Amino acid sequence: MTECTRRHAVVTGCASGIGRAIALRLAADGFHVFAGVRRPADGTDLADDAPGTSMLTPVILDVTDSGQISSAVQTVRGHVARRGLDALVDNAGIGISWPMELIPLAELRRQLEVNVVGQVAVAQGFLPLIREAAGRIIMLGSIGDRLTIPFGGPLNASKYAVRALTDALRLELAPWDIRVILIEPASIRTPAVDKLAADADRAVAAFPPPGRDLYAATYLGVVRRAVAHERNGSDPSIVAATIAGALSARRPRRRYLVGQDAHVLAMLSLLPGPLLDAVRRRIFGLPRPGARVVDRNPG
Repeated sequence: MTECTRRHAVVTGCASGIGRAIALRLAADGFHVFAGVRRPADGTDLADDAPGTSMLTPVILDVTDSGQISSAVQTVRGHVARRGLDALVDNAGIGISWPMELIPLAELRRQLEVNVVGQVAVAQGFLPLIREAAGRIIMLGSIGDRLTIPFGGPLNASKYAVRALTDALRLELAPWDIRVILIEPASIRTPAVDKLAADADRAVAAFPPPGRDLYAATYLGVVRRAVAHERNGSDPSIVAATIAGALSARRPRRRYLVGQDAHVLAMLSLLPGPLLDAVRRRIFGLPRPGARVVDRNPG
């Protein structure tokens, strides 16, 4: 087989949204992209949409499945041989929104397993190939690693963890000239927005009756506001363009804010705690502190 002279990239979570945009952009920029998907049909659709002269190879890759990670690593190594891997874009993730008092612990574990443990598992699997090429690792975080929103605790916790992992990897891998870069998108318009609305309805249906009385109205109100904002967000192509720039820059930044309102929200996160809480209550229509306290000493 003739040696492939292209640069090589692995991108996880490519079925839709940001991951799909990243895979197509890097393929258009001349990378041979190994695009991780969980279903063969998604890989076929993605390959059909790739630029005519590009090389885009779908690979079945669930980031929580160690066997699939190992298989994907072997597939990539079989192609790149000793040239190594130029880029790993750790994009795969899910978003779970529940009141922290009510979230089933299995759901919380799933959030962390996909967004945190899965990111580490993929990085561990591909790092020998990254080291051979002195390649770069791109971690997909969120503006939510700076600014927690009500009922977004599970997702925000995972993104704070990704930020910490990125810092640790960047420091630990620097001796091999491996750059580790965090992308922090804010409002991005993807199919996940509609899924958030549907998931919220299912969550309320699963709330225990006392919990429904406590949280349902406020929770659904917050979700409605968040969904409306996200539907007016930036196109995923802006994230893909930022990543393409980070991979080509001689001296990439450690972190990139991207998407509608990203810089505004980053500045908002610097407000003093009490003021920041007041702003969040106003933005999301939360009840004021003490509004639902029961009078324990009537009369």
